[in-house]
Amino acid sequence: MKKNVRKAVIAGNWKMNKTPAEAIELIDAIKPLVKDADCDVVVGVPYVCIPAAVEAVKGSNIKVSAENVHWAESGAFTGEISVPMLKAVGAEYVIIGHSERRQYFGETDETVNLRTKAALAGGLKVILCVGELLAEREQGITFETVSKQIKIDLAGVSAEDVKNNVIVAYEPVWAIGTGKTATSDQAEEVNAYIRTVIAGLYGEEVAEGTTIQYGGSMNAANADELLSKVNVDGGLIGGASLKANDFAAIVAAASK
Repeated sequence: MKKNVRKAVIAGNWKMNKTPAEAIELIDAIKPLVKDADCDVVVGVPYVCIPAAVEAVKGSNIKVSAENVHWAESGAFTGEISVPMLKAVGAEYVIIGHSERRQYFGETDETVNLRTKAALAGGLKVILCVGELLAEREQGITFETVSKQIKIDLAGVSAEDVKNNVIVAYEPVWAIGTGKTATSDQAEEVNAYIRTVIAGLYGEEVAEGTTIQYGGSMNAANADELLSKVNVDGGLIGGASLKANDFAAIVAAASK
């Protein structure tokens, strides 16, 4: 991390877990453990938990994120949620392009781009997920994959938004929910490359100011090593974000 030039951010991605009552219970357990954090702390919760989570984090340093958003403000999109809806219930962030959305629900870089632009236009901060499949890593095309994702996902997004309102989360798909983790050197290598892609699109100043997280089985045991790398500016945390002590340990690692 280079906390003198960009923010360190630890964000939990709860996925399809927790009822509103359970969300309150978990947030209440997390709050005292992260109150002195020297990094930004975000909890990404299911849609139905957002109002409860927003109420639960009041007076704390924790922000609330949604896990996805549609690009249209309204319309015949059964089951979808719009930016104005998220704003109305108090969400400040939204996770876009997670590999599970791409894998199970047919999201493409083009639709990720539409969601990203809509979220930013509506005043939400975006956690943008990119990362390669195991086959793509084995074929030696990790850089090509993430470069394509970044270029399409951010098409039409301003330099100001990228620097101030977009967090990029590098999540190697083969390390999500598998217990496998990229080594700290692998995470650093790809995060550094993502920064060069952003520099090519927006210039060095924007690239240096952009927070690039690592996600993919970051946990209390490996967070220190991963976060020691210059280009790893935090984490998008899955399973460990559902355990207050584990999540707090990662926040503590990012606060050093």
